[in-house]
Amino acid sequence: MKKLIFVVLLLLSNPCFSESLEDAIKNIEAEWASTYYSTPKNKQGPAYAQLLTKTTSLVRQYPNAAEPLFWQAVLKATYADLQDPFSALGAIHEARDLLIKAIKINPQTMAGSAYVTLGTLYYMVPKWPVSFGDDDTAKQMLEAALKINPDGIDANYFYGEFLLLHNKPNDAAIYLERASSAPARAEQLYADNQLKAEAKRALQNTQKGKIDDGKGMLLSVFNPASAK
Repeated sequence: MKKLIFVVLLLLSNPCFSESLEDAIKNIEAEWASTYYSTPKNKQGPAYAQLLTKTTSLVRQYPNAAEPLFWQAVLKATYADLQDPFSALGAIHEARDLLIKAIKINPQTMAGSAYVTLGTLYYMVPKWPVSFGDDDTAKQMLEAALKINPDGIDANYFYGEFLLLHNKPNDAAIYLERASSAPARAEQLYADNQLKAEAKRALQNTQKGKIDDGKGMLLSVFNPASAK
């Protein structure tokens, strides 16, 4: 899924459990970011497949933890862009269901990033009857993320992009500015800096009157021509 960069924040009570799961989640996040930003697209598929296997194993190992479900959803959504339309449609629906499950376990999963991801899915995927796209639901999810983490880079960036898609460049600029100026976290320096750069480019384009439709990735799995 497009520019998916997310917070790794674990809220677990058992210290040993937390340390083990936190290490695994950080490794998955680092591998995902490296694959998404540094690996040629035609070679990303095997890497995502391997990460999905690791994450699925983690879900089985920690069935009551929200974070593995979150990353399983992220990987399924990202991998969908490399699959045929039928497989991609199934993967995106699975990603949505996993995010809903993660939020039910812990509404503040990943410091609000589960809501960001879910909201992004709702505005990027096609609407009924093809898929479950729904702008009203997307807005609710993205605003829920901002309530949890008002200074979050991803929450502000994707809400800004959502507003751009709805022809509200002045409102969008406020959130894109917040995303581009927010400090990158030491534990996610690479991923945060990538998204901050995206926010800065989007803000500059908005100021120049240029608006990228932003929906290329997930729509492209159903209409390959749209990705060109």
